[in-house]
Formats: sequence, structure tokens, C-alpha cells
Amino acid sequence: MPRYATVYPLVTTRALARPFTYELADGAAKGAVVSVPLGRSRRRGVVVELVDEAPAGVEPVPIDSVLDELPPVLVDLALWVADYYGSTPGRALELIAPVKRKRRKDQAPPGERQALMDEAGPPELTDEQRAALERITASLDAGGGHFLLYGETGSGKTEVYLRACAGALERGRTAIVLVPEIALTPQTLGRFQARFGDAVALLHSGLTDAERRDERERIARGEAKVVVGARSAVFAPLREVGVICIDEEHDPSYKQESDPRYDARTVAAKRAALEGAVAIYGSATPRPESWDKLERLQLGGRLGGTLPGVRIVDLRREAGYPLSAPLLKELGAIEERGGKAILLLNRRGVAPALHCRACGTTLRCPQCDVALVLHGEGRLRCHHCGYAEAAPEACPACGSVELARIGAGTQRLERELAKQLPKLVPIRLDADTAQKPEALAAALRRFAETDRAVLLGTQMVAKGHHFSGVSLAAVIDADTALGVPDFRADERTFQLLTQLAGRSGRDAPGRVLIQTFQPDSRPVELASRHDVPRFLTGELERRRELGYPPFRHLVRVLVSGPEPGPVSRALEELRDGLHDADILGPAPLFRLRGRHRAQLVAKTDEPRRVAGRAGQLLAAAAPAMRKAGLTAVVDVDPQSL
Repeated sequence: MPRYATVYPLVTTRALARPFTYELADGAAKGAVVSVPLGRSRRRGVVVELVDEAPAGVEPVPIDSVLDELPPVLVDLALWVADYYGSTPGRALELIAPVKRKRRKDQAPPGERQALMDEAGPPELTDEQRAALERITASLDAGGGHFLLYGETGSGKTEVYLRACAGALERGRTAIVLVPEIALTPQTLGRFQARFGDAVALLHSGLTDAERRDERERIARGEAKVVVGARSAVFAPLREVGVICIDEEHDPSYKQESDPRYDARTVAAKRAALEGAVAIYGSATPRPESWDKLERLQLGGRLGGTLPGVRIVDLRREAGYPLSAPLLKELGAIEERGGKAILLLNRRGVAPALHCRACGTTLRCPQCDVALVLHGEGRLRCHHCGYAEAAPEACPACGSVELARIGAGTQRLERELAKQLPKLVPIRLDADTAQKPEALAAALRRFAETDRAVLLGTQMVAKGHHFSGVSLAAVIDADTALGVPDFRADERTFQLLTQLAGRSGRDAPGRVLIQTFQPDSRPVELASRHDVPRFLTGELERRRELGYPPFRHLVRVLVSGPEPGPVSRALEELRDGLHDADILGPAPLFRLRGRHRAQLVAKTDEPRRVAGRAGQLLAAAAPAMRKAGLTAVVDVDPQSL
């Protein structure tokens, strides 16, 4: 019988990123969350292995107590995350073993407040849906698999998810359904609750600690067998997972932006492999990586209709902005006859910048090298660090009162609608109005129930929502992402335009308007024709020539510090140590929160090896970097550069 346990303490420091051996306590199996002595303190830790003998020269002390139990497969998953993403076991294990808050009172499940209920019954399956389900079911019975579920918006992907999850439950297994953002959970949750009732749990970062504890306990007890949530739900403490659905799989929000910088899509693939489960990646605009690598299950056209026609409005020939004459005409028809519209403008605030006409100064954040955004309450805000100040009446550089508002944001769009189309009901959905899940659900519910309503906002209005009566979808400025210096800029623009176009006309004739200063650009032209295969074919050819994903992996190392010189020198030394990889940089980035930043990007076929080598070099340089006030991040498969 094993007498000892190998435990990783849940600490963040890399100096303690190693296992410790303790004497076993009752109930301390692999996956146990335990309290252990570490130095002069007590720490939580996770048992990763049971062993018969302690390492030579080590005198183990006993485990204090067992606090919780986790499925052993989650331990293997977390250790893989630490290894692949260049993090530490302690940080990765925190993802599966969050702190368990003490119970103070009983409360209703969060799904009762956040779900948009769906009353529709199961529809008849199309031949394409039936064929996709047969392939998924056969793979589930044969030990798992990975599939791309591709079809136009409205082609029935959600029904395939629902029936695949039902198939898993019929076999005594469980299911995870991932959506890219909290904004998409209310409608998805409502659909799954309508089919599976109380067997559905909700997990995302917008829950309170108490709500998260209650949902995890329901899952651990086996009461909830289907978990719906954002990226962290991939670590749900389910046992015997059979199906993992990754909806809107193209969305970059599946990438975590803090250590460990995991990608929930990649983690879902690994968990499916560990559990013999089926991973279903669904999208109307798949990533080039998925299009190239995964077996494709194609659903074909929209159920009950066709995709709406798209009209491109050339803003170079229009006087009105943000509302062009063609868009005002379409909105006027809704104001007169009824209906709903969705307007996308991927910028918050009243104006993205305040600019002095006299001296050319743009008011910028003192902590970040970015323009301050003007908001409706007359304050300038930085969307990176949160800095805010009152908007001045005169230019602080030259004293001129000729301050111009450059561009438009969602608040200005809301004001223009109220001014020019007063009978329409504007409902704004952005990070300023939807900070809490309940506020988000209330806004979506109001839009669903209101005639002559206009849902306007940032990219969250384009993602996955299905509302009846939407006859118009419009992109106010299609060019906001095209100028971003990132190899995924065209892909992001194409996806956003195509996704928004799919929100219109799902149960009635629909219209789509795309306002742009670049009507001949490839993403705009192909999105206007809904030509997904042609866009992806061209994008894959371009990436093959440049050595970008899916043909090679990227490993990004970002260093920040109080002065630019030490930042660049640290990366130059790191570059010399990564001599066997194809390195780009160091390249400076804009200053953020008062810190200067720069990055290296490695193109490689061996991301784990390169990330591991970078982690070793950074660990060796840690004392000198701390002295210089430097911090470093290793990011495998970054979603933006």
C-alpha cells in the first residue's frame, strides 16, 4: 500500500514550482485537495501521485487534512497545461481547485436569473444534422474524436450540440458546452435548461464566489451532468465526460490573458483525448487552423430560409457618420413598420479620441501610449488601465478651444439614434452597460420583448444571439480591425462581418448593411458574399507562405519594466538562448500602465520545447530581472501580437 503522497502546493512563485512528499492522510487519493505544512505556514495543495517510498534524504511530515476531491483526470489536464503553456504546476492546478468559500446562506442557482428561456421543442432533423450526429455518436462509442461542425448561421448547430449531449447522458456520461463570452451564456443556458432542466449547471468568471462554490458542489455530487459556461468551464469537476461542445470556436475570447495563458479550445481537445470524449468545434466562420486540421461535418444552408443580401455602403461617398443615408432609410422603415435591428460599432464611448485642431495634439493616457476615449459623462477614460480625467475645455498643450472629436463610439451612436429616430428604442450592449451578468440578461430580454428596438454595441452583439424579428443588421465601421498590425486582422474582420450578417433575417426577410471606407478589401468583399470557403482557402495559402498557424506554432515572450533599456536587453539575452528557433524581435510595444514593453515571437514546430527553454532562461535570470523591476510572460499560441 502507498504510504506517501506527492503534492504540489498551490503557490504562484516559480521558486516553489516543484512537488513535495507528505505522509498520507485518510482519503488522500490522487486529485485530493489537501492542507499541508509548507515552511512555517499552511498551504492548500493537490495530490498528483501516491508513492511507496519517499525520496532519499527526505523526512515527510503528515498531510493536515483533506479539503476536497477532484476527478484524477483533471490533475493530468492541469499538469499538461502547466507544461504546454510554460506555466507552473501550482498556477495550473489553481484552475481546477479554486478556493472554496464558506457557506453563509442558501441562495437560488445563478441560472434562474441569467437564463433566457427557450420554449421551442426539438425540431425535426435535416439529413445533414442526422449524418453529423451519427458520426459523432459512432465516435463517442469508439473512444472519442475531434470534429469541426460547419454551417451557416441558423443552420442548426445548437440542435446538434443538444442531441450530442443527450447521447452522452444516455450512455451514463456528462457534457460540457463552452461559449466564448459571458454575454452568450443567457441564451445558451436557456436552450439547454429547456432540454435538460436542473441537470444543467453554469460556470463562468462573472459568478460570485458563493455561486461558483454552489455550482461546483452540484457538479461534484452528480446532480448537474451538463455544464454551460465560458472558457473556465473546460475545467468543470465532471466525471466521465463524453462530449465537449465549443461553440463559436473561431472566437479569440477562448484565450486566457493571464498566467497560465491557456486556450480553452486546445485544453478541450486535450481533455477529450484524456477522457475518450468527442470534441465538437462549431462555427459559421471557422478558424483556418480548424478548417485545415479537423474532420469537417457540414450542415449546409440556413434552416427555413437563405442568408440575407448584403449592401456595402462606401463611406467615402457619404456625408453622414455614424449613420449614413442608406442606413437611416433602413432604420426609418423599421420605425414606421416595426421590427428589430442590430448595429455593430466596435468602439465604446462617445469618441475614440479628442484632437486639437490648432496644434495637432491628441489627448493620451499618462500611463499608456494610447488615446483617451471620451465618454458620455464628459470624462476621458483609458480602456487599458482605467485612468480617467475630466474632458478639458481647452487644449492642455496650446490653450486652443478647437478640440475635435475623432470618430464615433457606441455612446455617440446611441445619441444619434435618439436624435434622428426617436420612435426606436435603443438598447446599448457593451462593457460599460453589461458589467454584471444580470444586467446583460436583462438587456437581451428587453430586446427580445420590444418592437422597434435597436440592439447596438460592440462585438458582443455579433456573437451567437438568435432573436426573432431582426430584419436589419448593420456594421457602422467595418474598418476598425483592418488597420491592426496583426496577421489575424483580415480573419477577425471577415468573421465579425459574417457573424453579424447572420443575425438578420433568421425568421423573416432580412437586410445587411456594411459601412466601410475600404469597400474593395478582401475581407469586406468576401464577407458581403458569405464566401467562407474562398476566404479560408486564400488565408491558408498566405499563412503557409509566411509560416504562421496552422503550419507553425507561435511562442511569444513579453517583458515589461519601468525603463525601456533593461526590457530590450533582457529580450536580447533571451533571444541568444533560443538560437535554435526562428525568432522575430525584440520589438517594442506601446507603454501600458506606466510600464515599457517589448516582445519576442518564435515560429516553431515544437512549442512545448521552446516555451520550456524560455521558462528555464527566465527562471535563471529571475534575480536580476527582479532587481531591475522586470516581469516576463510566456504565451504559447497567442491570439494577438
